[in-house]
Amino acid sequence: MLTATVCVALSAAGLAIAMLTAYRRRYLAAVRTAAFALLPVGLYMTGLVTLGRKVGTATGSWAADLVFKPTVWLGFGVLAVSVALYTVTRFAAGRDGGGRRERKAAAAAAGAPAVAPGASQPALSAGRKPAAKSKAATDGGLSDFSDIEEILKRRGI
Repeated sequence: MLTATVCVALSAAGLAIAMLTAYRRRYLAAVRTAAFALLPVGLYMTGLVTLGRKVGTATGSWAADLVFKPTVWLGFGVLAVSVALYTVTRFAAGRDGGGRRERKAAAAAAGAPAVAPGASQPALSAGRKPAAKSKAATDGGLSDFSDIEEILKRRGI
């Protein structure tokens, strides 16, 4: 009786954590947590977890229970569902682009400039006039401010 209480409490706590994780929209982690949460109940239902009995004396009765009790069959079903959920999340995480470390590294690489800071500027950039380029060379890199100044003059500000 104590074994059933402990196993059900562990599974209920794990499923509650899975629900909170799903509420945060981390569905893969929630399904993986649910897969682990189903293990205690599945092990109890199959009779593989015993807290108060000696394992050696219950071997014959466990084999008979395996054949005659539907709860043992359901226990193996729960374990199979748990393994299937875990396997699905592993495959889905592999397609998603890796784990958290890989996603952080990709995000950091995306924020880095594509050209080194000391590299030369392109000859002509889209939308810029060649005269603005020569003016930028004479004012020492303040071309951005001259562009803003031109826009303000056009607006009458």
